Amino acid sequence: MRKCGLLMPVSALPSKYGIGSFGKWAYAFVDFLKKSGHTYWQMLPLVQTGYADSPYATCADGSGNPYFIDLEVLRTKRLLTYREVEAAIDKEDYIDYGKLYSQRYQLLRKAFSRFDVNQKQFKAFVSKGEFNDYALFMALKGQFNSSWIDWPDQYRRRDASALEEFAKNNRDELLFWQFVQYEFRCQYLELKKYANRKGIYIIGDLPLYVSLDSVDVWAAPEEFLLDSNYRPTIVAGCPPDYFSRTGQLWGNPIYNYQHMQTNGFAFWKARVERLEKLYDRIRIDHFRGLDRFWAIPYGDPTAERGWWVDAPGRQILDAIGGADIIAEDLGMIDDGVRSLMQYRQLPGMKVLLFAFGGDDSNPYLPWNIGKNSVVYTGTHDNDTAIGTLKSLTKEQLAGWKVMIKKSLDHLKIYKPMTGLYGMAEAILDVAYGSEADLCIVPVQDVLMLGSEYRVNNPGSTGCWSVRIKESVFTDTLAQSLHRRAKRFNRI
Repeated sequence: MRKCGLLMPVSALPSKYGIGSFGKWAYAFVDFLKKSGHTYWQMLPLVQTGYADSPYATCADGSGNPYFIDLEVLRTKRLLTYREVEAAIDKEDYIDYGKLYSQRYQLLRKAFSRFDVNQKQFKAFVSKGEFNDYALFMALKGQFNSSWIDWPDQYRRRDASALEEFAKNNRDELLFWQFVQYEFRCQYLELKKYANRKGIYIIGDLPLYVSLDSVDVWAAPEEFLLDSNYRPTIVAGCPPDYFSRTGQLWGNPIYNYQHMQTNGFAFWKARVERLEKLYDRIRIDHFRGLDRFWAIPYGDPTAERGWWVDAPGRQILDAIGGADIIAEDLGMIDDGVRSLMQYRQLPGMKVLLFAFGGDDSNPYLPWNIGKNSVVYTGTHDNDTAIGTLKSLTKEQLAGWKVMIKKSLDHLKIYKPMTGLYGMAEAILDVAYGSEADLCIVPVQDVLMLGSEYRVNNPGSTGCWSVRIKESVFTDTLAQSLHRRAKRFNRI
């Protein structure tokens, strides 16, 4: 069935406390989706962020971001006072991660100091052991303030007696980090339950790789290609292309697929099973890396000396079973990637901001978009539609206008285009009117916001800080979106 939804990072939700959370504004956004006739809320990864604040670089792949814990909910649980919560008010236009880091954890520690660690639900949560390694890792990070690779040898190599002794001597610190994940999980699952009851489903993100300085690599180094000192032998990235002549150097360690084959890809199975409890559908970021990946020698300053290596994509897809997956098939896509997607009939992504600058063969134009697709105006890595249009030269803009008009004619949509905003509205109609089973639009594009609301600009700093104001989510906007969804038979 044809459906539609909005891409909205939790971090960008309206809030008076510096960053979005699982509080009343998240519930209001679910209500907004319902009124708009939209069925899906696509989120970015919900993980704990670190240096550079990217949700695609985390210290723990299975973690939840402590910043998303709602302070007002903690107040209702009598874990924070009214004054403490009011002191956290921050209505700046952008997220200040430095301020959050220095102040939010202090508040969470106050909340923990009033929390009963002997309550039944929390003890059951801890006894499951899901976050034991995470709590140890975070406590050790606090102790040594360095990458785990540089910790004293007994902790780096996970000597059982040393870890047991450390845990015994730092019990409260470990319980604090367990509390953070417990509270995150409780608040998020309540929100998800509310959304599902309203007929709203969550699309979550699974980055292909994990970070080197993470509990995931520390706890299972055998799953990665590391040397005897736990340094990677090769790291991940992208080859040089017309976007970057030196390629992209991500620096993530590469999986030891030969070892993974011996245990039935247990690491991957655990990742997906964990996310299936949190989301209704899972988007695998950089899906092409499951077919072939770009391997770069560790220590190289750029990605230029890398080479392609085959990955056991079919075996991984077999191992993770019937998860409802969307493949992020952007970038350098070849027959191998297409064959892997065909193997499981996975829907791919069609991004319209990549569609209009070329000729009729562009794969993102509506006559090249099939039903088993998810169409987007743009993603979190794109500029907004308005920002993109404003960046074009007169000649480029004229070419875009011709291709947008051809797209409207192909879909039998009448849409006069006056100015940049008329063109942006037409791009929305092309997305909703396309044959793709699912249409997802970034909130910034339905609000007609400019480049100052771009979420991420790959390769640059100061990203991930966008905040959306509560006042924009009006009934008038909801009615307009509902009309568009109904017009294009997505309700």
